[in-house]
Amino acid sequence: MSDLNKAQDFQTDINQISQIPAVTKILEVICNVTGMGFAAVARVTKDRWIACAVNDKINFGLGVGGELKVETTLCQQVMEKQKEVAIDHVAEDPIYSDHHTPKIYGLQSYIAIPLFLTNGDFFGTLCAIDPNPALVNNEKMIDMFKLFAELIAFHLESLQNLSDTQAKLEEEQSNAEIREQFIAILGHDLRNPVGAISSAAQLMFRNSLDERNLKLAKIISDSTLRVRGLIDNMLDFASGRLGGGIVLNYHNDHMVLRDVLHQIITELETVYPDREIIADLNLNHPVNGDYKRIAQLFSNLLGNAITHGSKESPIIVTAKSESDLFELCVINKGNKISSEAEKHLFQPFSRGKVHHGQEGLGLGLYIASEIANAHKGEILVKSSDEETCFTFRFNQ
Repeated sequence: MSDLNKAQDFQTDINQISQIPAVTKILEVICNVTGMGFAAVARVTKDRWIACAVNDKINFGLGVGGELKVETTLCQQVMEKQKEVAIDHVAEDPIYSDHHTPKIYGLQSYIAIPLFLTNGDFFGTLCAIDPNPALVNNEKMIDMFKLFAELIAFHLESLQNLSDTQAKLEEEQSNAEIREQFIAILGHDLRNPVGAISSAAQLMFRNSLDERNLKLAKIISDSTLRVRGLIDNMLDFASGRLGGGIVLNYHNDHMVLRDVLHQIITELETVYPDREIIADLNLNHPVNGDYKRIAQLFSNLLGNAITHGSKESPIIVTAKSESDLFELCVINKGNKISSEAEKHLFQPFSRGKVHHGQEGLGLGLYIASEIANAHKGEILVKSSDEETCFTFRFNQ
């Protein structure tokens, strides 16, 4: 690791210690109880000794961020042996009376307690020094220091965990935005080539085609219709997830909702000529909604019914408008939706179990539900062993 990175890491340690309000009070209590004039929380490694918090009553001259040569300190011994060092009176101590550390700094009393994180990692020391003797080498005083060290370590690791969580969250948010922006860009970029393919297919229909080429042209046309729907869903999904949401336009440009719904039915009947769709549209009152979005919702619900419903039975579509209510129902025969699958029906990319030919992004029902929410409405699902009904309704 470079010196620059080391400095940055120590600054993080200093910042985190400074965010623990109890540290200032702890150092003050240590000085008052022991009678010692200097107390500190130190970050200690095999190469560095950095003061992260300081209470200096004796003008020792070391402030926050100040550094001592680690080999000149007893904290190096505390780190290596992972055990406290406590000295009442250096001049009378058989072990430390001739030790270089007290001589360098003019100490007569000293105590340092190892500061471990809850995962067992060594962070540094909680220490105190004074040029005069002090009673610190006793069980009562050492236990007090250990308790303070555990308290500091607990808060320190909580801050580190919070910092790690925030960093991961920011990374995930950044990744999510990139993914969704990619989806949006992809959707926009796909529109032109899909439009060109669709136009080419329409030109093919104007020519005299044999049965084989007519079938190929129909496959191309049907596929472009499906791809357009997927692109619309991708763009709406990206817009919604990026904060724009589903935007409604209540200026419907003289469109008639009954005609709009019939157009969706006609398009899907063209794509699926073997499926029968029976429609009963009783729209006797004006509908206060975004007709294009309602058509998109209807297309998704109807497409879902075609994909998952029984091929032997017709799909029933009903719609009614009243002075205060609009309701659109799509009913298909087929297997019951399981209670577990029903919980995830309107979640993006939730496909459940699908069969060959039913693959897709799993966005159709999610987009439909977002359109319903934008209208301050809802989509209700009722599924039995006989039939499944999706109902979109909103109050006008």
